[in-house]
Amino acid sequence: MDVLSKFIGKIVELILTPILGLLFALALMYFVWGVTVFIAHADNPEERKKGERKMLWGIIGFFIMVSVIGILTAVTGTFGVSLPR
Repeated sequence: MDVLSKFIGKIVELILTPILGLLFALALMYFVWGVTVFIAHADNPEERKKGERKMLWGIIGFFIMVSVIGILTAVTGTFGVSLPR
């Protein structure tokens, strides 16, 4: 079981953690892009709607990433591997 724990720990540390960080950054940029569109086109209802949708999908992206981190914590805790902070 020790070999499996080390293997899972390395996968989480070297692959999943950087990917999650990148996805968090992309979700943040998408949300900020939506805010920018929403504010820049305050007089155009259709463009404001596009900005609202971008903000909504950015928030959904954040929610998914937090859920993935929770699932990873549960799985790694099952195998006795700690997540890098």
